Amino acid sequence: MLEISVIIPVYNAAEFLEKAVQSAVQFEEVKEIILIEDLSTDNSLEICEQLSTEIPKVKLFQHPDKGNHGAGASRNLGIEKAAGSFIAFLDADDHYLPNRFDAEKKLFKDPKIDGVFNAIGTEYLTEKGKEEFQSKFKEISLSTVNYPAEGEEVFKGLLSLSTKTFGTSFHLNSLTIRKASLEPHQIRFNKELRVHQDSDFIIKLAYHCHLKTGNITEAVAMRGVHDNNRITKIVKYSPQYNQRQFLLWQSLNQWAISNQIPAEPRKRIYLMYKSFDLSLKKGFIKYCTILGEVLKNPEILKTKYRFTYYNR
Repeated sequence: MLEISVIIPVYNAAEFLEKAVQSAVQFEEVKEIILIEDLSTDNSLEICEQLSTEIPKVKLFQHPDKGNHGAGASRNLGIEKAAGSFIAFLDADDHYLPNRFDAEKKLFKDPKIDGVFNAIGTEYLTEKGKEEFQSKFKEISLSTVNYPAEGEEVFKGLLSLSTKTFGTSFHLNSLTIRKASLEPHQIRFNKELRVHQDSDFIIKLAYHCHLKTGNITEAVAMRGVHDNNRITKIVKYSPQYNQRQFLLWQSLNQWAISNQIPAEPRKRIYLMYKSFDLSLKKGFIKYCTILGEVLKNPEILKTKYRFTYYNR
């Protein structure tokens, strides 16, 4: 039987936390639920303490300095504390469905598989959150990929290097990985990224490990959309959006260079990094720099870079 450690970073999630924890407790495969409380300003810590007292599977940790370090650092601490052979993640405002680990029980019988990912659904918890989400994104009832994939095809799909459109990627809530598979390359979340550390982690994981699709036609977890979701607060291609994307692709570009990954994905990552780097420049220097970069790398025009009014 699988022994899974579920890691939940907790920051100002008092309203949702108990539901998240209870959704993980139900599984026999879940050995422990690790709460990493990240200096919340609401009563999340009190709820964490109550849950860890009442439910034997729940273990509570804080950072050594009891400070706020972000979701990436919190998940890293959870990985270090995990005693299970497998690791799964859950956001504190989301929850698992009863079929969460059905695919894993079958697929992890193959020792070459390091990780399995599935589809997740969307649950609107507030009307304002629903309006904000739907104003920025098309209606997404299921976040999943478009076809079964494993190994190198997953990595290529995430970078849009596959001959087929990979889809809307996958969410951490749907991922289960062998803890031992993280260690050869010390795969961890980039704690310097306050957002997009999940995307950064998933792309690196897909390169170093053998990932495989599980259930990609039905949700195995639900993402909660509410008033305080950070994803709904940022206008696409606004300066703040471009800055966050720049930091993500800068992190991946540095990783690609240091790990000497193959030329095709390395170039793709560089072009994405450079496109958002250019988007942050202003005035005459910006357009001179864009021209120079396009002359060197015409493919940059095929990236997500946009000549928008935000960048003038």
